[in-house]
Amino acid sequence: MILEGHILTPQGFVQGRLVHDAGRVLRIEGKPVSAEAARQEAHHLVLPGFIDLHVHGGGGADTMEAGDAIAHIAGMHVKHGTTAMLATTMTAPMGEIEAAMQALGPACHSRPRGTARVLGVHLEGPYINPGKLGAQPDFARATSVDEILGLHALAPIRLITLAPEVPGNLELIGPLREAGFRVQIGHTLGSYEDGVAALAQGAGGFTHLFNAMTGLHHRAPGMAGAALAHAQYSEIIPDLLHVHPGAIRVALRAIPCLYCVTDSTAAAGMPDGDYRLGRHVVTKCLGGVRLADGTLAGSTLTMDQALRNLVSLGLALDDASRRVSTHAADYLGLPERGRLQPGSFADTVVLNRELQLQRVTVEGEDIDLAHA
Repeated sequence: MILEGHILTPQGFVQGRLVHDAGRVLRIEGKPVSAEAARQEAHHLVLPGFIDLHVHGGGGADTMEAGDAIAHIAGMHVKHGTTAMLATTMTAPMGEIEAAMQALGPACHSRPRGTARVLGVHLEGPYINPGKLGAQPDFARATSVDEILGLHALAPIRLITLAPEVPGNLELIGPLREAGFRVQIGHTLGSYEDGVAALAQGAGGFTHLFNAMTGLHHRAPGMAGAALAHAQYSEIIPDLLHVHPGAIRVALRAIPCLYCVTDSTAAAGMPDGDYRLGRHVVTKCLGGVRLADGTLAGSTLTMDQALRNLVSLGLALDDASRRVSTHAADYLGLPERGRLQPGSFADTVVLNRELQLQRVTVEGEDIDLAHA
């Protein structure tokens, strides 16, 4: 199969065509062009498919549900250009987490047609600080490597969010890394020093930067300060509601591989109303999702809108593309995703000049966008 247009490769834009077969890119043919020329001249911009490492739901479904909820979620997000994602759990009683993992397991090993690839699970809690729950239900608990290994046997865990200042957690970061898990810092009341210590122990990044963590003050830099001073990777939610555009600019200057996540809920892609977020009922209105007390509870963001928001802040299109695809792939150690080059998966999005989605392929499969 062939895609024609201005194609973003790791070396820059190429005006020509991308040839793929059996789910992989075979070759990219054409002449190099500047990013400015690609944006101004192209009728079709071909970028790597988006990768979202923090997805709670979408299209009315929640990852903590059983049955075919995850297929429904992956089917909704793929229509907004997400070609690969992590299903993200909520803090809950362990029996509910186990039930969710049992339902997620098969989806991580087999991709139904018309859906994004579910790469695995982001375990967001329950190993967090009960004093910084954000929109997480109040079921935080002590971290257990054996417990995590038991959950991993049900569905592959790619990321674990924990609070390093909780007694016992800092010492477990190393063993969790040795067991093959990527650990990141979030839902934390920890200090700057706690963050630096966690990074030294092997923590790899930060969960939804600035949200549900101690903020930056010039005499108490907090966990946000540790991220800005030392992180190579961090999530951020660029819906322009969770984080002020000015703070996004600060993070872009400070963290080389800052990458975007949606933290999307069942309310994404749905009209205003009430939806589930784990055990919580959340309300979508005025473009946001909140608990009854007004606390932000995930988002309605999609990754195509995340790209447009970054460009609206002044990022070049190639830089914005890396922050919705390449950096997340690199963070997970997936060199065959998040870029378009021979041998990579044929995960693509095709956009027009206004950055509106025209076409999506997942591992070479054309996705029907008729009901996006």
